[in-house]
Amino acid sequence: MLRFLILILFQITIFIFSPQANPQLIKKAGEFVKNAFDSSPGDSVANQTQTSPELKLLQDSLRMKELELKLHEMQLNEVALKNELSDALNKNNVSDSLKRAQQLVIIDSLRSVNPGVPVVVFKDTLFRIYAPMGGRSPSDRAETIVAQILKISKNRHLANDTIHTLDNDTYTDIMYADKVIMSVTEQDALWLGRTRQEVVKSYVAILSAKIDFLKNENSFWQILKRAGMFVLVIVLQYLIFKLINFLFRKLKREIIRFKQQKLKAIVVRDYELLNTKRLTRLILFLCNLLRIVILIFVLIITVPVLFSIFPQTENLAMKFVHYIIDPVKMVLVAIVDYIPNLFIIVVIWIGVRYAVKGVRYIAREIEHEKLKISGFYPEWAQPTFNIVRFLLYAFMIAMIYPYLPGSQSGVFQGISVFVGLIVSLGSSTVISNFIAGFVITYMRPFRPGDFIKVKDTIGNVIEKTPFITRIRTIKNEVVTIPNSFIMSSDTVNYSASAHKYGLIIHTAMTMGYDVPWRKVHKLLIEAALHTEGVLEYPAPFVLETELNDNYMCYQINAYIRNADQMPQIMSDLLQNIQDYFHKADVEMIAPHYFSVRDGNGSKIPVE
Repeated sequence: MLRFLILILFQITIFIFSPQANPQLIKKAGEFVKNAFDSSPGDSVANQTQTSPELKLLQDSLRMKELELKLHEMQLNEVALKNELSDALNKNNVSDSLKRAQQLVIIDSLRSVNPGVPVVVFKDTLFRIYAPMGGRSPSDRAETIVAQILKISKNRHLANDTIHTLDNDTYTDIMYADKVIMSVTEQDALWLGRTRQEVVKSYVAILSAKIDFLKNENSFWQILKRAGMFVLVIVLQYLIFKLINFLFRKLKREIIRFKQQKLKAIVVRDYELLNTKRLTRLILFLCNLLRIVILIFVLIITVPVLFSIFPQTENLAMKFVHYIIDPVKMVLVAIVDYIPNLFIIVVIWIGVRYAVKGVRYIAREIEHEKLKISGFYPEWAQPTFNIVRFLLYAFMIAMIYPYLPGSQSGVFQGISVFVGLIVSLGSSTVISNFIAGFVITYMRPFRPGDFIKVKDTIGNVIEKTPFITRIRTIKNEVVTIPNSFIMSSDTVNYSASAHKYGLIIHTAMTMGYDVPWRKVHKLLIEAALHTEGVLEYPAPFVLETELNDNYMCYQINAYIRNADQMPQIMSDLLQNIQDYFHKADVEMIAPHYFSVRDGNGSKIPVE
């Protein structure tokens, strides 16, 4: 009877506390039942025989009371344990909520700087990975996902099983058969602003569709279809090449026929620039060049088409297209971006151009003596204009330089420095001549047309530039003299005062003391006055320069206006001196000759 009651109490306890009962409480109840059943049956029989029924009933009631007390104690313990567990769960939930809120704040602050890594399969962006996982960056995770998708799509032994998931405490694996495609973490869900289950569901749909599509693309019939398209494109390209070559051969024949009938030579001002033969060759060359360009253009179009037929080479097709389009696009974009700077350069150039025109007009007015400035000579006008024009153009270059394409690059600046260094090292003589030319211009030692003498060179100045001066001698020799040489040499200008004061030409002769000096003076002056080009006023004059032992030295001086004719006038003067002395029966022989004369006759030539 007691065992039956104990069994009933045990089952009631299990019914009450299971399945919510605390494990410790269930354990204590089990021990109590075990102890009750472990009592020996022999002892019970002996006790029954030794005790009366009343005593047995009392013992059973006491045992029941004891069991009720223990059961009540166990219920109280269960309530206490439930309260502790509830408090712990509440604390964990609060802590998780705070952590989640903190992570959301951090993620929101990073959204503007973290665009995520796209998972791209054959130019199709499936989704983006934002968060790292297990020490792997988002880019590593994206590459692994793409590799797994491609591997699964190429494996024909895998059945078309539905993608399934495997949940863990902190992440969920998305699997295809026994292969893990990717794992979705709580961080991934926070970045997307959804729960992990929602993210997994959307990713499963995307991956299922993509893998099914790739499996269809990698099927045998699809590969066979692409191979047929590949062959078809090659055949079409070959036929297009043949057609282009045929058309250009026909065009060449038409050009040759046109040459024989109507083609004429290109003549520019009586100069035959291109005859018919050369013109025909030029046209044929241009046609051949056009044919090559068209063939290359067709090839450029066909190669990307061939590459795009197969998914594996589709990226190569896009790269090939970018190799061609990107440079052209870069040039066009650079041109469009450079248009504002080009307008600035044009405005600067126009402004400087009209400034140069204004300075040129003023210089011409001064040169033609229509505009007179005190202390500024007309011959300074052109050199000054050249200097001002150079400074204006230098100023223009300095203003335009920052707007030139590539002016800020190191290569452009290095080339500029290199060119400047070469010019500075190799143009020292040129610069010295240039500076000397301007110094000579403003010193005004001579002008074009003047009759001058530089060292041993005598002649008229026919050209004067900033670098050199050209002189034509009396023998019609053109001598080019660097301006730096003129600066370091003595220059005699015979024309400087000839027109205003008269240029004095002179020559010397010796006569013995037996000829009166007055007679010599008279003959020399008469010879000078009868010389063409010698001025009567100021009158010629004679200077006696030396008194030697046997003779006297006379110097005739005469004024002339035309310095250019100085050699001819000097020659005529010497001829007249001989004529007038011979007419006066005055021998023009050295005094030393008289000392050795042996009775010979006079040396005056017979008329």
